[in-house]
Amino acid sequence: MKSRTLLGALSLGMSLATQAASTTVKPVSLDECLQQAFRNNLEIQIIRFAPELAGLNLAGSYGAYDPNFSVSYGADKNTQPSQTGVGQVPIPGNISWSQDGGLGLSGLLPSGANYNFSGTLLSQRSFIPGITNYQAIAPANAGVSLTQPLLKDMWIDSTRWSISLNKKTLLQQEQSIRAQLITTAADVQLAYYDLAAAVKGVEVQKQAVELAERLLMENRKRVEVGALAPLEEKQAEAQVAQSRADLISAQQIYNVAQNTLKRLLTSDYGELADTTFSPSDTFKPQPYPFNRMESWTRGLTLRPDIIQSQLELEKQNVTVKYRRNQMFPTLDLTASFGVAAQSQAGGTNYWERGGLVGTSLNDIANTSYKKYGVGALLSFPLGNRSAKNSFRAAKVERERLILQHKQLEQGIMVTLDNEILAAQTSYERVGATREARIYSEAALAAAIRIWIAAVSRRTSCARATRATTRSAARATKGTSPSA
Repeated sequence: MKSRTLLGALSLGMSLATQAASTTVKPVSLDECLQQAFRNNLEIQIIRFAPELAGLNLAGSYGAYDPNFSVSYGADKNTQPSQTGVGQVPIPGNISWSQDGGLGLSGLLPSGANYNFSGTLLSQRSFIPGITNYQAIAPANAGVSLTQPLLKDMWIDSTRWSISLNKKTLLQQEQSIRAQLITTAADVQLAYYDLAAAVKGVEVQKQAVELAERLLMENRKRVEVGALAPLEEKQAEAQVAQSRADLISAQQIYNVAQNTLKRLLTSDYGELADTTFSPSDTFKPQPYPFNRMESWTRGLTLRPDIIQSQLELEKQNVTVKYRRNQMFPTLDLTASFGVAAQSQAGGTNYWERGGLVGTSLNDIANTSYKKYGVGALLSFPLGNRSAKNSFRAAKVERERLILQHKQLEQGIMVTLDNEILAAQTSYERVGATREARIYSEAALAAAIRIWIAAVSRRTSCARATRATTRSAARATKGTSPSA
């Protein structure tokens, strides 16, 4: 039994020494841990992509206002054979060449209006071989048109609806970063405090093992001299084994606390695997003047989850506004302005005459031939059930979100009340635990003194008994017949 006890103590000491030799102890403060977590924590790094993605989606929503530019060009040649018409009148064949091109610029304005700038140009020449000379024409057109909604899509359309939702989504994602920062900060603080408590727990269990081993050694000495019964030695051995088991459990809690803190502080766990953090801060609880109303006010205005819920409700208000607008009839006002030109020529050699295209373009630039137009378009679906039911569904969803927001507010208030009570109770428990420790230390000291006195008395009695026995034996020997 003695050899097994010594072997167990030796193996435990060697394992702890080997672990200490293979790791680097790094004293850290709570502020250092928080700064390192804000730089390296994986949860924070992941959530940082959310606002960036939301910002890209918002920027993409404005793409609906990007102008759409178009250009076209075409060329063809057409040869028609001669034909016989009514009354056997021959219709000679002809040959024609044509080229056409166009430019366009269209898009959407923030007011919901659609605009379109366009221009076309056609150059065409033809002749009948052996009968007619070249005939050429070059018509051109240019103009602008505008369509402005006056009812449906007037104060909000699908593009402005999407932009409004994406703006609020971006704000929500920014709050998600705040929420993750708060969560990570709280987790780091709890992990730091747990590690500090685990360090003290290991120290306490080591002291418990030392005391149990000291008691075992004292009991063995007293058993050897007959001052204690052998059962006392066995009980002391059992206490040593239990203390070592408690030390192993405390060491496991300490290792888990180390790993938990490392996970929060790094994006590469392997680089901290051989590092042991040692909390360097001192902990002294201080009373805090809690104010429930102030806590409620701050919680209901500053918490990320309540802000996100409020933004979600605002998004639904925008949706209700959009769905309501979609119930109106379509009433569009249209306006247009354009210019036209057409030059023509003929002869034996058209290309020497040249300049038809230039003439048409010059007429376009001088707005020689103008055209104007205004109009209105009214249309609406009979019944309009789709838009009406979409509007009703949007309002129902808004009512649900309002109740959900109230539920969240109530939950925050209850949680804050519970946390205030828990904090006050914990602070009171700290004082009570401190007093209990002082009393326990005094009681332990008194018990040790009583135990030492009792052992001393038992030892004295045992010595007196042995002395009396030896004296009686000598007296008996002196009065025997052989003497």
